[in-house]
Amino acid sequence: QRQLVESGGGLVQPGGSLRLLCEASGFALDYWTIGWFRQAPGKEREGVSLISSNGGTTHYADSVKGRFGISRNNAKNTVYLQMNSLTPEDTAVYSCAATNSDYATLDTELGAFRYWGQGTPVTVSS
Repeated sequence: QRQLVESGGGLVQPGGSLRLLCEASGFALDYWTIGWFRQAPGKEREGVSLISSNGGTTHYADSVKGRFGISRNNAKNTVYLQMNSLTPEDTAVYSCAATNSDYATLDTELGAFRYWGQGTPVTVSS
């Protein structure tokens, strides 16, 4: 069974950091572009960051540029999202998703992402 599993979320104080992991099982991530998305209570899902299959191209939402970093280790079948300088506005459930298009961007329709994880909650609060 092909699936994505996120981990690394939790409660952090403003200004703190977290590193999220997106691990694939049942398939290799080598040929898949991976996106991180988040959905806050009462808000629509939004794209946060995206990385191409070979890691050569990355995209970030304006709201996280300079604070978040996306990377991947295909040998470990894992994509990472390093989140620094967190603010309460970053509170959301973070999910990763896979698409087989290396031309995908954060504006790509969500239906193009074939596999989705269940999400990991991130709460930024003092």
